[in-house]
Amino acid sequence: MIMATDTNNLIERMFEAGAHFGFSKSRRHPTTAPFIYATKDGNDIFDLEATSQQVEAAKAVLEEAGKQGKNVLFVGTKDEVTRMVREAAELADAPYVVNRWIGGMLTNFAQMRKRFERLTTLRNEKESGELERKYTKKERVVLGREMDKLTFNFGGMVDLDKTPDMLVIVDPRHDSIANTEARDLNIPVIGVMSSDSDISKVTYPVLVNDALTTSVKLVLDELITSYKAGKAAYVPPARTERGRRGRTADRTTTSR
Repeated sequence: MIMATDTNNLIERMFEAGAHFGFSKSRRHPTTAPFIYATKDGNDIFDLEATSQQVEAAKAVLEEAGKQGKNVLFVGTKDEVTRMVREAAELADAPYVVNRWIGGMLTNFAQMRKRFERLTTLRNEKESGELERKYTKKERVVLGREMDKLTFNFGGMVDLDKTPDMLVIVDPRHDSIANTEARDLNIPVIGVMSSDSDISKVTYPVLVNDALTTSVKLVLDELITSYKAGKAAYVPPARTERGRRGRTADRTTTSR
């Protein structure tokens, strides 16, 4: 009974946020048809009961990811959502891409990691004053521009030391390269998407109005809350006593 009340509350909040408005019927992707409740004045209306189930499924997946200590990358580069995606990711201390998706960010991660490391080095040298000591004024201007460009492209991913375990993409149709790279690497994707998107191309679709800020923010808030709850319950794996004894015995044997 409590579950039903929570579901109804979510449906009401999505309705108030305008999440039920899809695009015009002429823009509808065939895969979204089962989730359309009606068409009004030529525009599709989402079945919010179905959407609420999608939101709950995505929340459960994210909470479990948090409990397992998995990294979730948040992506949203279209103007309407960049600020919200960044704020949501920062609340969960998660990596993000909001300015530009550069091809190969996932599929060529080893090379991208070198750019992250370069940015970290420049930041550390600037904070320590080493840039002032080592370089001329003209060289510092050049390095400053390099740091700005690296920050713009990679600032939200700089702490990632391996490919993410999952992506949350707001409008995977817009950020299709990110979605394709994730699919190529079998990385699950939660897609916050509208009626013009192919839901078969994401692992966990959430069908809402992905152009309306109130709609996107509501869904992101729900997802972030679950991810943070999972992360709060995460217990890092500890070395077992047996494992420690085994390594000690190995060292003793080797020394003999």
